[in-house]
Amino acid sequence: MTDDGITLPDLVTALRECAGEDENVDLGGDIGDRTFTDLGYDSIALLETSARMADRFGLDLDDDVLTGLETPTELLRYLNEAFTKAGEV
Repeated sequence: MTDDGITLPDLVTALRECAGEDENVDLGGDIGDRTFTDLGYDSIALLETSARMADRFGLDLDDDVLTGLETPTELLRYLNEAFTKAGEV
């Protein structure tokens, strides 16, 4: 995490910890706009990863919103909005 919030490397670390990594996918590349399905992650993996991020950064996340997110960029936007709100408390 940086002063600007949660980063793609933070998210990739959580994805690897929670759901592993498809050997055919390079998570070190430009994955921001690829769908989680293309990256080899299903909705369960996304929810587990999001729960890990919520615990790590003290976030309050809505599972209904999470299930509608399709790319790492969308998830990061949502996580950082939640992070900003958590800092306002």
